[in-house]
Amino acid sequence: MDIGTEPIEILLVEDNPGDARLVQEALRESGSRNTLHVVADGEEAMAFLQRRGDHTGENRPDLILLDLNLPRKDGRQVLEDIKRDPDLRSIPVVVLTTSSAEQDVVRSYDLYANCYITKPEDLDQYLTVIQTIEDFWCATVKLPPRH
Repeated sequence: MDIGTEPIEILLVEDNPGDARLVQEALRESGSRNTLHVVADGEEAMAFLQRRGDHTGENRPDLILLDLNLPRKDGRQVLEDIKRDPDLRSIPVVVLTTSSAEQDVVRSYDLYANCYITKPEDLDQYLTVIQTIEDFWCATVKLPPRH
C-alpha cells in the first residue's frame, strides 16, 4: 500500500455514542475515504479482530483507536490481548481516552500502544485531534500490509 493513496480500515473501540459520532463526523468533514468500524466494548473488539461471531466477514483493520474505559473487557486488557497475538500485534493502536492519569499512560506504553492521546473536552479541538490522527496514520506513515 503506498502512503496515503489507498483507503484504510479503522476500528474505533468506543463505548460513548457521542464520542463515536464525533470521530465519524471528523472523518466525514475531512473528506476521508477510509472505512470506520465502531464497536462499543472490549469483548466485541476482540470478536471483530479475531473475525468471530457477527464479524466473520470483516477486513482486518489497519489502525485501531482504543478507549481504555470500556464495558465487558477493559481497554487495557484489549491492548494486552492485541499485542500478545502474533496475528494482531503489528496493527498500530492509538489509545484515545479521557484519562490523563500517568499510570494509564505508562501502562499503555508498557503494553506497546503506538501512541496515547487524551480526548480534548472542546469540540473543535476534538475534531482537530481526530483529523490529525488521520493525517498522520493514514497519509504520513507506512502501515504494515494486511494479512
